[in-house]
Amino acid sequence: MKSQILSAALIAATTIAGFAQTAKPTKAVTEVKQYVHFHGAPAKGKILMVASSPSVSAQTGWPIGFWAAELTHPMRVFLEAGYEVELASTEGGSIEMDAYSNPNDPSGYSSHDVITLGYMQLPWFNEMLANTRKMTDVDPEAYDAIFLVGGQGPMYTFRNNKELEKLFVNFYETGKPSAAVCHSTTLLLTAKKSNGEQLIKGKTWTGFANSEEDFADKAVGMKIQPYRIEDEARKLSGTTFKVAEAFVSYAIADGNLITGQQQNSGEAVARMVVDRLAR
Repeated sequence: MKSQILSAALIAATTIAGFAQTAKPTKAVTEVKQYVHFHGAPAKGKILMVASSPSVSAQTGWPIGFWAAELTHPMRVFLEAGYEVELASTEGGSIEMDAYSNPNDPSGYSSHDVITLGYMQLPWFNEMLANTRKMTDVDPEAYDAIFLVGGQGPMYTFRNNKELEKLFVNFYETGKPSAAVCHSTTLLLTAKKSNGEQLIKGKTWTGFANSEEDFADKAVGMKIQPYRIEDEARKLSGTTFKVAEAFVSYAIADGNLITGQQQNSGEAVARMVVDRLAR
């Protein structure tokens, strides 16, 4: 009886082994569908993007403003998703992109940024940069989301900017997607809700990393920023600040607060904003 059972087991094992060796994996099928707004279709809504007005770095003496890719890459996502974009700035009027973010800059640092280069050929885009609305002149009720554009300027013009904090908190407290990327997340270091509680209390978020500051400082041979967002964020209690490897696309959505680590994260943040609006 034992020999019969053993023989049956061996036959089964041999059959199974033979099947495993001859079986072919099924063909994998991948399908991707994503809405792209077509010409002439009515807009789904409007998104407010806020950039820094021109300033001068106290550290380097450079003229500073916004980082081009942090405007153009998210804007492309918003427009393709069917949303109008309006651009405001801290002081209104003409704004300037950081030199290293300009694809035509002699440094060649952003020469690969064909998205920005493409927008720079369009009259309406240049008109947008030349005539921004002052952030205090916008009505939050007219927009479905807010997106803060980063760059070197925000380290001076966004930090402790109570008017901008008030505008951002208005969006946040009304449940609208409220996004910030790269150095614009400096606003979150001091922004408080209407009840006086820090907006980022209990939240997980990201911003420009120390590893990225190290890279930038080494590249130009001097300390660029007056302070570091990661250092300041880690001094705060009751909040979780996270970063990924230097210059990878990294974004975090915690409720309707959406943040991105640096210039390569703007598109991911924008897609999170669109996804939340689609809900």
